[in-house]
Amino acid sequence: MASSSLPAPEPAEGYLAGHLLIAMPGMQDPRFDHSVVCLCAHSADGAMGVMVNRPLAGMMFDDLLRQLKVEPLPPQRRIRMVSGGPVESGRGFVLHTDDWTTEGSLHFTPGLTLTVSTDILTALAAGGGPRDGVLALGYAGWGPGQLEDEIQRNAWLSVPADQALVFREDLSRSWDAALAKLRIDPALLSGSAGHA
Repeated sequence: MASSSLPAPEPAEGYLAGHLLIAMPGMQDPRFDHSVVCLCAHSADGAMGVMVNRPLAGMMFDDLLRQLKVEPLPPQRRIRMVSGGPVESGRGFVLHTDDWTTEGSLHFTPGLTLTVSTDILTALAAGGGPRDGVLALGYAGWGPGQLEDEIQRNAWLSVPADQALVFREDLSRSWDAALAKLRIDPALLSGSAGHA
């Protein structure tokens, strides 16, 4: 079922699809405290992304495959599972390397693809699928202009996404690693916005 990678769409001027959002220390919403969100879509209609640094509690990859009746069990491969965000927390999204795609895959930036089809779970269980990936239950969503407003209010920083950050094994250090890519010391960050 593997196919060649789709070309990434050109990012629209002023939009951040293909970036990581890094929650600032003053984040008002506790669900996003110290979160790192891979932004998969961003346009005038709003934005959608998945948190990549919140381990999913209470469910294992094998449990999900069993629930979805995906064979073989036990699977030949497993991927890490995370809580992707507060919206539709029962819906799964696989954020993965772009070396594997299927119908239902969104190639949103070079190196990264988002797939919502169970085809990817079947491929992984059989030992195939993409080189690396993470399964997120739920996502983070913003309405038109909402993310831009939050960025202006100093809730988020952004940095271009890369596989090393997205598929990082040590999730407890993802936030610090994302800030390090911007050469920012977390101790020097303020939670309040400044205005000139």
